This record gives sequence, structure tokens and C-alpha cells, in this order.
Amino acid sequence: MPSDPELTTTRPELILLDVMSTLVYDPFRVEMPAFLGLSFEELLEQKHPHAWAEFETGEIDEDDFYLKFFRDGRALDGPGLKAAMAQHYAWLPGMQQLLARLAESGVPMHVLSNYPLWYEEVERAVGLSRWVPWTFVSCHTGRRKPAPEAFLEPARQLAVRPEACLLIDDSPENVAAAQALGMDAIRFRDAEALTRDLVARGLLGE
Repeated sequence: MPSDPELTTTRPELILLDVMSTLVYDPFRVEMPAFLGLSFEELLEQKHPHAWAEFETGEIDEDDFYLKFFRDGRALDGPGLKAAMAQHYAWLPGMQQLLARLAESGVPMHVLSNYPLWYEEVERAVGLSRWVPWTFVSCHTGRRKPAPEAFLEPARQLAVRPEACLLIDDSPENVAAAQALGMDAIRFRDAEALTRDLVARGLLGE
């Protein structure tokens, strides 16, 4: 086995794709705090520590998320925040074209994303399902990466061995968790670097 799993040249049987900050721009760090009149550091200090994760796994619904958003319980313009986020969902540079090329490889692709029901807004903005279905979104599965079951359940459902799966994700924690389960994994940095990694695995032509 290669010392660096990201350098493997084995062609996978299944591709699992993260979405935010991998395929699509994530407004969390810039636009969300700007809408709230806060710096990103202030947002981290003032938001409820678990509300977003609970929203992502479907433990709470949108209305409860709005009520729980701030640690101190103050009011939030939830619909305004959702609309502000939705205005900024867009393909990361080069990723729409790369995903279209990857779809021609014939290897099944599925979304594996930590995100709440707002993924529907992402779909409206970029039309991701034209190339890859939103099969495994945490708000429906109830599981968030990097929990092992978040990776293993898709493999089981699709009847593919973990060792034959490829995860593409911007999070180093998620990449490490998938690799610990025997999966191949690429940490996303940009479209150019990902293209090289996919060529090495026989998924794209030179």
C-alpha cells in the first residue's frame, strides 16, 4: 500500500463528493458574519455551539435553528440569513467543468455532505444534480462526517467495498477518517490539483 494514500493510482468503483468548499463556495466564513454585522471570530463566540450541527443532522428544524442560533438567545432574522447565504452559492472555479468531465468516466458519483435542508438552495443555485445526486446529505441520514458510519453506510447501501471508494473533500479530518476506514481520499485544494489526482487514478485523460 502506498505510504501516501493520496498518491494511489487505483481506479475507484465509487466516488463520494463533498459539496461545500469542494464543489460550491461556502458563505459561512464571510457572508454569514457580514449579514449579522459580526467578524468571523465574533460569530464563533456568539453562536450556539451545537445548533448548526443539530440543524445539519435534522435533529432540529429550520425554525428551531433560528431560535437557537445565538448563544444568548437573542432574535435572528432567519429568513434574511438564509436568503443572504443563497445569494452566494456558486461553483468554485473550474469545478463545474471538472465535474462534467468526471461524469464521463462512468464511475458512479454521489454527494456525501454535511449540510442542512439548505442544500436545496444550493441545488437551485448551481444545478448540481445534473451530474451527481444528493444521495447522502446529513440532514437526511442523521450522520455527519467524520463519524465512521457517515462513510460506511454509503458503501453498504451501494454495495461497494470501502477500499474501492474514493472520497473528495476539503476537510483534512474527513480525509483522514475515510483513509482510516480503508477508503482512498483526496483533500480538495483547487480544480487544477484535483485534476492531477484524478488523472493519476485513471478517471480523467491527460
